[in-house]
Amino acid sequence: MQPSDPNLDHATPPSNRESTLMRTLLWIGVAGVAAGVAFAVARTLIVAAQPPDDPTSRRIQQLIDEANALLKTLDEQKHSA
Repeated sequence: MQPSDPNLDHATPPSNRESTLMRTLLWIGVAGVAAGVAFAVARTLIVAAQPPDDPTSRRIQQLIDEANALLKTLDEQKHSA
């Protein structure tokens, strides 16, 4: 077989442009994975930092919501009068 034989199965080395593109895509992939891991860690830390849901906290939030509803009602009555 001669090197000019079209049936010869050999891989040609990638061109400089192709290798640069492959390296770029590799680093984009690495950056994407790193961003995903950072997001997961941050989300886990935020969830862990939230205080537990206890009855007192729930009652305080209910009172705040009720006060906001009353303020909204008073504001609507003030503007309609």
